[in-house]
Amino acid sequence: MQENAGPDVRRDLEEFFRRLVPSSDTASMRWITHTAEGPDDMPAHIKAALTAVSLTIPVTAGRPALGQWQGIYLFEHRNGAHRRSVVAHIDA
Repeated sequence: MQENAGPDVRRDLEEFFRRLVPSSDTASMRWITHTAEGPDDMPAHIKAALTAVSLTIPVTAGRPALGQWQGIYLFEHRNGAHRRSVVAHIDA
């Protein structure tokens, strides 16, 4: 959950992760040994370890009770398309 007032926030977060953990085929990441699924595989594992894997969202009257500027981002840390699932648990 992040500020979502403008698209620059999402773009800056994506750029931050790209710079923090670049692809394993770049000079700064050549130390990575887990590359069986491509140069974005291990960097994706590292990025996933740095981001939340679950989120609690308050719901009021059937709608997310987010602040005026809040948004929810779901990052895919792999470069290629992958089939993913999102699971929601609603406790009423």
